Amino acid sequence: MTGSRKEILKRVYLTYLIILLIGIAIVGKVIYIQVAEGHRLMKKAAQRELRYFSIEANRGNILSMDGSLMATSVPIFEIRMDVSSPHISNYFFESNLDSLAYELSRLFKDRSKYEYRSLLMRARKKGNRYLRVKRKVTYEELKKLRKFPIFRRGKYKGGLIIRSKTKREMPYGNLAKRTIGYEIKRENLFVGIEGAYSEFLKGTEGRQLHRKLSHGDWKPVHNENQIEPENGKDLVTTIDINIQDVAEHALYKNLVKHNATQGCAIVMETATGYVKAIANLSYNQETSDYEEVYNYAIAEKVEPGSTFKLVSMIALLEDGKVGLNDSIDTGDGWAMFYNRTMKDVKKVRDGKISAREAFEKSSNVGISKLMHGSYKEDPDGFIKHIQALRLDEPLGIEVLGEAIPFIKTPDNRDSWYGTTLPWMSIGYEILLTPLQLLTLYNAVANGGKMVKPLFVKEIQQSGKTIKTYKPSIRVKKICSATTLDSIQSLLKGVVERGTGKSLNNAPYRIAGKTGTAQVADANRGYDQKIYNASFVGYFPADAPEYSCIVVINNPKEGYYYGSSVAIPVFREISDNIYATTYRLARKMEEPEKHTLPGMIIGKHEDIDFLCHSLNIPIDSASYHTPWIVTKQNGQALQFLPRIERKTRVPNLLGMTARDAVYLIEKKGMQAVVEGRGFVVSQSMKAGTQAKKGKAITIKLST
Repeated sequence: MTGSRKEILKRVYLTYLIILLIGIAIVGKVIYIQVAEGHRLMKKAAQRELRYFSIEANRGNILSMDGSLMATSVPIFEIRMDVSSPHISNYFFESNLDSLAYELSRLFKDRSKYEYRSLLMRARKKGNRYLRVKRKVTYEELKKLRKFPIFRRGKYKGGLIIRSKTKREMPYGNLAKRTIGYEIKRENLFVGIEGAYSEFLKGTEGRQLHRKLSHGDWKPVHNENQIEPENGKDLVTTIDINIQDVAEHALYKNLVKHNATQGCAIVMETATGYVKAIANLSYNQETSDYEEVYNYAIAEKVEPGSTFKLVSMIALLEDGKVGLNDSIDTGDGWAMFYNRTMKDVKKVRDGKISAREAFEKSSNVGISKLMHGSYKEDPDGFIKHIQALRLDEPLGIEVLGEAIPFIKTPDNRDSWYGTTLPWMSIGYEILLTPLQLLTLYNAVANGGKMVKPLFVKEIQQSGKTIKTYKPSIRVKKICSATTLDSIQSLLKGVVERGTGKSLNNAPYRIAGKTGTAQVADANRGYDQKIYNASFVGYFPADAPEYSCIVVINNPKEGYYYGSSVAIPVFREISDNIYATTYRLARKMEEPEKHTLPGMIIGKHEDIDFLCHSLNIPIDSASYHTPWIVTKQNGQALQFLPRIERKTRVPNLLGMTARDAVYLIEKKGMQAVVEGRGFVVSQSMKAGTQAKKGKAITIKLST
């Protein structure tokens, strides 16, 4: 027994020693943790319990030019409840639970009274002190909620917890929506002006300390180190709300009328480059309506068609390749270039037309023949003009997403063919955005000075301007003064006599160019049924203040020319600007007075050239015959046909010596000229029988 007892005691002592050592180790570890690691672990625990959260700054406002809000941040609220607050007794909670559940159900209409009642009861039983009741509550809803049972006692006694956030709203709805911009939440990205100027708009975030609750939510706690957020700055855009509204309405109406796929309209202030309106609408099959979801005017490059003929004429005139009165034989309205056929919409007169007529009547054959004849041996000569106009470069606007122009060059043998030059000359095999093309036409209106389009005028903070964006010159002079005068007269002529003559009855003068381009399919060539119809121009033509472009894609109701599809939109916009702008309205009421010449007799193209050179207005009812006589008709000069009988002596009075001699010799007679100037008398009476070889004496004024 003694040995057994000793063995038992030995084991007891050993067990005691082991327990003692374990105890000492535990105490040592506790002391080590307390002394050596205590501070670090306490800090780590505090980090898990306490955390700083960022406080979102209010995003700055985006305003129209007159200060109207186009995008602003409005407050929205998240409502939570400290359901287990010690300040809310069981008796008080149960007495008001039904009433609170009823009011919440009636206000938000997302749950029944019984669902709200169950939600609140479960949360109370679990001890939830941060129950989320509702997200995205408006300020008006919050005002009503503050009066509900229990909640009316406030934050501590009623357990009402309000977390404030902001959301972006556009007071004018979809007006200029894509240009003003918005947030694509899934990509955490802002587009449009919102994206381009986000650094100014977003402000500076603050920070606030939150404590983690037992059920996992975080509750804000007061802390002296809290940093208040600094709100973002405001942007004043160049957009005019009234012009924008008219542009969108006019575009929408015509898209519906022509059952088109999409379209855009841009209005620019000539001298500054301020974009006053930019409308983009495309058809949405899901909603069966037109919506602004894509910035077609900036981001989509298309073949401009006949509106690009302006570039061709600038090159031809600058290089002295052609005069406006030079003659071109367009034949029956078609011509072959290698293996491709160039066609006009219809034959122009007898096919023998002037360069002016080729542009004004938009003759593809005429322009392409002039270009091919002038630059086929030196296509780089034409490309250099395009590069001088910077049409091969993006505009560099602040709004993101601008498409890069596509301009072919002869050094790329994979894309440059023998037919490239004639087709480029009429706006094919090149790609430009509507805004890029408008910038060129705006330069013509602006005396040859090309300015960069601007969307934002200034940045403000607390109502004070802290930064101003001034007009930026892109090209100081797009061409010589002589060429500029010529192309301005051509653009006026398009409206007075050419494809844009439906605009000629406006109470103010308009200059511009129509365009109709077939849409190319990358795999199948040009689609015979899909067109882009466009018109780009400026007004008032004699003292331009605004330029405008309208492009409508794929009209399907039988009309697809720029004159019938795009011009009505342009006209509605320009008429409204005239009617609502006091400065322009005064110009309309006080028409410019012209000193008109007396009767002139001669060739149509010569008199027409003189009138355009001297800015003499031509009556829209004028005739277009080879030989004309003029008469004053109000404030304009009217052209009347001068009838020539083949076998009779012509009436030569008032003609120049050159014209008179030409007509006499055309009859087979001989001309004897005395003096200089205009014909004042002729030896043979007009209307008598013309005899070949017979001499006729004409006396001139001096």
